[in-house]
Amino acid sequence: MPTAVPETARKAAFALTAALALLATACTGQSGSGATDDASKETTINFWHAWSAPNEVEAVRSLVAGFEKAHPNIHVNVVGNMTDDKINQALRAGGDRAPDVISSFTTNNVGKFCSSGALIDLNPFFAKAGIDPETTFPKAMNEYTRFDGDRCTAPLLGDAYGLYYNRTAFRKAGITAPPKTWSEFEADAKKLTVPRGEGYEQLGFMPNYHGWESTTEHYFAQFSPVYFGKDGKSDLADDPAFEKGFTLQKRLVGELGGFQKLERFRATLGDEWGARHPFHTGQVAMQLDGEWRLGMAAEAKPKFEIGVAPLPVPDDQADQYGKGYITGTITGIAATSHKQNAAWELVKYMTTDTDAVVGFANDIHNVPSTLAALKSPKLRYDPRFRTFLDIAADPHSTTTPASVNGGVYLVTIQQFGYDYESGKVTDLKAGLRKTAAQIDTDIAQAK
Repeated sequence: MPTAVPETARKAAFALTAALALLATACTGQSGSGATDDASKETTINFWHAWSAPNEVEAVRSLVAGFEKAHPNIHVNVVGNMTDDKINQALRAGGDRAPDVISSFTTNNVGKFCSSGALIDLNPFFAKAGIDPETTFPKAMNEYTRFDGDRCTAPLLGDAYGLYYNRTAFRKAGITAPPKTWSEFEADAKKLTVPRGEGYEQLGFMPNYHGWESTTEHYFAQFSPVYFGKDGKSDLADDPAFEKGFTLQKRLVGELGGFQKLERFRATLGDEWGARHPFHTGQVAMQLDGEWRLGMAAEAKPKFEIGVAPLPVPDDQADQYGKGYITGTITGIAATSHKQNAAWELVKYMTTDTDAVVGFANDIHNVPSTLAALKSPKLRYDPRFRTFLDIAADPHSTTTPASVNGGVYLVTIQQFGYDYESGKVTDLKAGLRKTAAQIDTDIAQAK
C-alpha cells in the first residue's frame, strides 16, 4: 500500500521559493559544451537529488545500484537533500564536485532551466538512442519537461491529482457513486454538508483556494485550459476555460456557506501533512489531492472507508472523465558537466528503463513516468492507486506549461483567485484582463 512520502508532500510548499531562487541566479552554461567524454571508459559522475526521507534515500540508492550493475564502468556519487537553490548555485559554479545529473521536484522551473542554458537539450541524446519521447512518456509529462522546443529535462516519476471521498458518508447521504461532472459534484457537496452551529459537523468539500491542494491550476486542469497563445501572450482573458473555472469555484464557495464562514471553519482544521488533516478526521467529505494522500489517509486509520476517483469534468466534457492534473520530478544534465555522455547513460536508465522506473515507483510510491511502466505487471500498489495510474496515462490529462520565469504566472493567477473568491475583486472579466496583462509584463521583464 502506498505510504506517505514526506518530500513529495512538500513539493508545493517550496515551489515558489525555488522558482524565485532560480530566477535570481540564472546559469550561463552552454548546452552541449561538455559532451565529449567516452562513456565506455571508467568514470565517476555526480548525481544530486532532493529526496531526504530515509526510505526515499534508500530508494534512490537502490535505483543507482541497478544502474551501476548495468554500467560497471560508470560510478555514481549520490548527494541528496538538494533544493533547487543549492542545485542552481552548483550549476553556476561548475567544478569536479558540481552535479553532472540533477533531479528537481519543481517542474515550474523547467522553462528557466532550459532558457538559461543551465541544463542541456536532451533531444539529440534521445534521437541518437532511438528513443521517441512522444511514445515513451505520458502526454502531460512529455509536455512539462520541455520549453520552446528545448527538452532540457526528462520525467522521473510523477504525481497525479484526483478526488478522495468518504464512502461511508456517501452511503449515509444516499450517494451511490463518485461524481463525474461538476454539476454532480456540486449536488453531492451540498448533500454531504452537515451544519453545526456557526460551522459544520461535516463539510462536503472545502472549495477555497487556501484549502490545501485546491489551487487554481488543479481546478482548471479539468477544463483543459490553454495558458499561453501562439504569440506567447497569456490566454487567461481569452480562453473561456478560465472564466468557467473561476465561476465554478466561486459558485461552490457561495453554495457551501460563503467565503467568511468557510475560512473560519478552515482555521479550526488540522494541517495538510499531519494525521489531523480534515479528510482523515471526516470533517471534510471530499478532497482534491495527489496520489500520496492515499497512504497518508490510510496510515491515519480513519473511521470510514476511503474512496478514490478522478476529479469531475465540466458537463460538456463528460466524455473526458478520467483526466486530471499531472506534475512530477524531473531530471537533467548540467551544461557545465564534462561527462555528459556518461551522465546521459544514467538519465536514460532512470527515465526509460521500464524495470528501473517500476522499481523506483514501487519504492517511492509515486506514479511511474513511462507508458510502459504504467502497464507493468511488476507494479505493486493498493488497488485504489490504479486511479492515479489511469489519470497519468489518460491523453486528456493536462499540466501547466513551462515559462521563462518559472511558476511566477501561476502565483499571479492564484493571487487573483484569492481576490476573486473573497470578494475583493467583483468584475471577473476585467480582473482576468488585468491579470493577463500582469503575466505578460512579468514574462517580458524576465527575458
